[in-house]
Amino acid sequence: MENNVTKSIDVTKNALKRILDVIKKDSNSSSNFRVFVTGGGCSGFQYGFKFDDDVAFDDDVIQFDNFSILVDSMSYPYLYGSTLDFVEDLSGSKFVINNPNAKTTCGCGESFTT
Repeated sequence: MENNVTKSIDVTKNALKRILDVIKKDSNSSSNFRVFVTGGGCSGFQYGFKFDDDVAFDDDVIQFDNFSILVDSMSYPYLYGSTLDFVEDLSGSKFVINNPNAKTTCGCGESFTT
């Protein structure tokens, strides 16, 4: 029987590989990767990413084999249903969020409105 578990965000293979690569290369990196939303940016909200040792009591914790992705309770409704990806293109390499909740985004895709 297949186990259908709803996750707040999906994670692509590229994003999983990049997170694991950073953890392996930097022994001081936390095994928790936080994805969050803050106010700011040209469209109102912007995405943030960081390795974080602190897990809050109300964090959504998405467990993988070697690390966890954390989503705080304030960011959760903005990120629910999104996909975390890691891309390398002419503008550089970066984590990006494909967010079905965003009504508009700025030209660079780093900020959004709902």
